[in-house]
Amino acid sequence: MRTRIAGYFADWSWFERLWLLTFTVVNVYLFFALDDTFIGLCASLTGMLSVVLVAKGKTWNYYPGMINVVLYAIVAYGQKYYGEVMLNLLYFLPMQFIGLLLWRRNKVSEEKQHDVRVAVMTNRTRLYWAMTCLAATAAYAWVLQAMGGALPLIDSLTAVLSIVAMIFMVKRVVEQWIVWIIIDVLTIYMWLVAFMGDGSDVSILVMWIAYLVNAVYGWLNWRSQYLLQKEGQACAR
Repeated sequence: MRTRIAGYFADWSWFERLWLLTFTVVNVYLFFALDDTFIGLCASLTGMLSVVLVAKGKTWNYYPGMINVVLYAIVAYGQKYYGEVMLNLLYFLPMQFIGLLLWRRNKVSEEKQHDVRVAVMTNRTRLYWAMTCLAATAAYAWVLQAMGGALPLIDSLTAVLSIVAMIFMVKRVVEQWIVWIIIDVLTIYMWLVAFMGDGSDVSILVMWIAYLVNAVYGWLNWRSQYLLQKEGQACAR
């Protein structure tokens, strides 16, 4: 068992190991120092592990991801972020299983079964998705406002962009990281408002700050992976 676990972390850089360890230590400290909820702590830790693995292009990111979306939905419900609740339970949770299946089918090679092949989008496809996001955000914001949700416009935008980003993630495109960066900035604001209001859910706030840093790293790493895989395909010909 120990050898198998060591194998999973064999290709981790010192930056990746130090980043995950630092985040974990900070989160546990804040949990005790600010008397945060245990569910929030677990949601934060599993979420961070999942996104780090996504940034590395590892198929097994979906296992901690499944746990994270359920716990995060519980915490979001307590803050009346109903868009986040519905997004996680009705969309993110089933997409974890779909993503795991599709990533396994698009592994780099038999030798690298946990590494996924990445792709990029055309400019025409990018424009199509941008217009779709604007229209869907306006419609969903109206629904959330009618439900009495908090910050309906931002809640709607993050929900819509998260749906699109997850589609991009399942399709293994580099552009997902640009969308995740926008989502992280907006969601940090949402949870900062919640924290300033009642001083709770600091673990979730820290999780999203860590997500933002990870998204920037993921964008750089996936661009590098795409170029390397493209070069490998050219050499194979």
